[in-house]
Amino acid sequence: MSREDKQSAFAIWISLISNIVLTCIKFSVGLLFNSPVLIADGVHNAGDVVATGAALSSMRVSKQPPDEDHPYGHGKAEVVGAGIVAIILGMAGIYMGYHSVKVLFEPPHNASVIALVAAAFSLILKQVLYVYTMSIGKKMKSNGLIATAYDHLADVYASIAAVIGIGLAMVGDYYNITFLSYGDPIAGIVVAFFVLKLAVHMGKASVGVLMEKNVDSEKLNAYINLVQSVPEVKRIDRIRARDHGHYIIIDVRVGIPAELTIQNGHDISRHIKETIMNQHPDVEEVLVHLNPWYKENG
Repeated sequence: MSREDKQSAFAIWISLISNIVLTCIKFSVGLLFNSPVLIADGVHNAGDVVATGAALSSMRVSKQPPDEDHPYGHGKAEVVGAGIVAIILGMAGIYMGYHSVKVLFEPPHNASVIALVAAAFSLILKQVLYVYTMSIGKKMKSNGLIATAYDHLADVYASIAAVIGIGLAMVGDYYNITFLSYGDPIAGIVVAFFVLKLAVHMGKASVGVLMEKNVDSEKLNAYINLVQSVPEVKRIDRIRARDHGHYIIIDVRVGIPAELTIQNGHDISRHIKETIMNQHPDVEEVLVHLNPWYKENG
């Protein structure tokens, strides 16, 4: 296993263990001290355990080399894993919203300092995990790790709302302000909104990759400039690039002088491929199609 793969595996295992620990803490404290937002967040973390497991499995599959049935590799396994994470986040958000609204129609529960401490601990831990996992994910171009990082970010939102909600509920209990006593479930509704928003964002990104969406215009323009830098290329007839998980595949059709030999064409194709891949390590393959170009046609 390479150093980069070890870093990815370590990041995902730390995420998995952290989610298991936080699930146990939030469920225990939430049930013991009647904190709706912690119970809802505990359900979210339980979903995170499943989501992180899916990310771990998809990352392992994505690292497998191309085979007869998958000649372009298994990179999209990470995209499927990210889609699963998005679905789980969406379900968690719906549950959190439902549970929090339901609690609004019940007598307010007394807030607890221990519940506040548990939410604050989750906030700090998840912020650290988000920064760490996102940095590794971007470095490795790993959709699975980036999805896990966004999952941590959703927990950060949840924990911020929980800290604020439980804090307001404690103030409401102390000063006998009924409205503030509902700060806990109101915070749960806010959390649900942000979690659902994040789930939609992740889901759209995953669907875009699975539907062979072109890479963003900035990347595509960078590829175009590199192809045009090859002296023999007189015209770009078409260029497409698609995300395949942690790597990118490019298809390009170019016009070159018609009088060149097959050997010349082969060398030009290789030059185009090497020019792009040397500048963009995340590009796994460049498929080049050559068209004849005649000077009189421009």
